[in-house]
Amino acid sequence: MAEARDAARTTAGEDPAGGPERTPGAVPAEPFAAFAVPVTVRGYETDSQGHLNQSVYLQYAEHARWSLLQASGIRQSDLVDRRIGPVTIETTIRYRRELRAGDEVEVSCAFVWGEGRTFRVEQTVRKADGTVAAELSAVGGLLDLTERTLLQDPRAVFHELAQDPAALGLAEG
Repeated sequence: MAEARDAARTTAGEDPAGGPERTPGAVPAEPFAAFAVPVTVRGYETDSQGHLNQSVYLQYAEHARWSLLQASGIRQSDLVDRRIGPVTIETTIRYRRELRAGDEVEVSCAFVWGEGRTFRVEQTVRKADGTVAAELSAVGGLLDLTERTLLQDPRAVFHELAQDPAALGLAEG
């Protein structure tokens, strides 16, 4: 059913995040590798087959997203002080190669901006040898923590809060 919905969006030329259309299953272009954080897979994060547990990929992605926000000059406390918070609406993970305890990886992160209340975050988990272990694509927004609704223009809010808006893919102007 989700595939039919996505196909309908693609056919209609729409993207749920309001950002650039992306072919399902496509490998993100290299600009998405502009910001990355290193992570070492820890033994307690693996499952009974010795693979990185599927839920840990989400934790790695979250770590990279917060690291990118911090690199842009946005602290979690800045968001809390304004009574807003980032939310994830949808996440897709494409597992490409297994990860095992001790593997060194980099988790990239790039915000893809469109118009409207949502944005897309594209991420890649890449082994030290360059092999792509996983690709994550998420749709997010900024939630007004008092009204419990998405802000109309998260791009403008991030631009206002960031000391380095370019780190988030936002023009300086």
